[in-house]
Amino acid sequence: MPGDEQRRKVINAWCLYDWANSSFATIILSAVFPIYFVKVAGASLPRNLATAYWGYTASGALLLVALSAPALGAIADYSGAKKKFLLAFATIGIVFTCLLALAGKGDWPAASLFFTFGYIGFSGSIIFYESLLPHICGPEDIDRVSSKGFSIGYLGGGLLLALNLAWILRPRMFGMANAEVATRFSFLSAGIWWAVFSIPLFRNAPEPEAARQRGQVNPIRAGFKRLSRTFRNIRQHRELTKFLLAFWLYSDGIGTVIKMATVYGTEIGIGRNALIGALLLVQFVGIPCTMAFAWLAKPLGVKRAIFTALGIYCIVSVGGYFMTRAWHFWLLAVIVATAQGGAQALSRSLFGRMVPKAKSAEFFGFYSVSSKFAGIIGPFLFAVIGQITGTSRLSIVSLLVFFIGGAFLLSRVNVEAGMRAASEDVPL
Repeated sequence: MPGDEQRRKVINAWCLYDWANSSFATIILSAVFPIYFVKVAGASLPRNLATAYWGYTASGALLLVALSAPALGAIADYSGAKKKFLLAFATIGIVFTCLLALAGKGDWPAASLFFTFGYIGFSGSIIFYESLLPHICGPEDIDRVSSKGFSIGYLGGGLLLALNLAWILRPRMFGMANAEVATRFSFLSAGIWWAVFSIPLFRNAPEPEAARQRGQVNPIRAGFKRLSRTFRNIRQHRELTKFLLAFWLYSDGIGTVIKMATVYGTEIGIGRNALIGALLLVQFVGIPCTMAFAWLAKPLGVKRAIFTALGIYCIVSVGGYFMTRAWHFWLLAVIVATAQGGAQALSRSLFGRMVPKAKSAEFFGFYSVSSKFAGIIGPFLFAVIGQITGTSRLSIVSLLVFFIGGAFLLSRVNVEAGMRAASEDVPL
């Protein structure tokens, strides 16, 4: 049927954007650029200062997006411009990701500037990308579609990372002078990858209708007005707010595991090759496991499936305390890979179930704020406990607070009531 075929085409195009932006998430945020920033771009700085500057750069970019996300979402909803905002932010991210290739040895100010704008583009585009989810599929498919997007993202990021690592380890085989040149080409490849695989989304996904007709009203002014009204009427979406608090807590724990795993592994003496290999393993093991959680959500329900993922993270927190060998790190990486994508994908789809469609960009802006600010407390607690005790072993155990606390708050969320509130909501 033409309608079903077009719907599948739109869903596939939406999922492919996860494949596209995974180049930034994997190459720039996680695997390659952080090391390059400290060792090459920040070569003129003391090592601890280079690391600090990297933290300030990432935090500053994240803060800018977190503070502006709800307002931008409200404006996009009101003006019917979700795809336009997505295109604008993606373009900013792609351009500045490519510009990272120009940052050479000692060029940490340029690297910081390019990364900041690249991260703003990446994070901003995700807000409007995720806000399209409730518009392209119904409640019966939202878990599967969200999980499919994350799975495809894992695959895309893993394939590009494997190719980039081959360049870096064997640069002459690929016609590159040395590992530094190969690394800079990897940044360029991340931008090109992001640009090329974004095309299907912009060509095939329809622009959702505006929340109301614009008339003669300024959409920016109306967007901010809508946002203030949403704050005043937040009790209408009480279950959604409770979920955001739960998500904020357990997402902080997940984010801390992602950010601190290699640092912790290095501290206890695990070699670089083992750490990189484990990172690649997570990318590929995460593909089937993310889809498995979408399947698990059908008989168990979405909340119970998320509880399962959080239980797995509790095992990781305890197991990390006893880790001493490289194979221990690999084993825990496999365990993390079974839960990471599932927890993230089902959280996104559960939130999408309780979002009023007319305000999807605005509410996903709040969702984005939660995920951004959720990355602050966990690493700070990890560092403080490690400094006080002289070892990070108790730091990793401390993450149980986030997973157990998040699971408790999630247990208090009435999803059905949240869905009813979303369906009864009217455009402001």
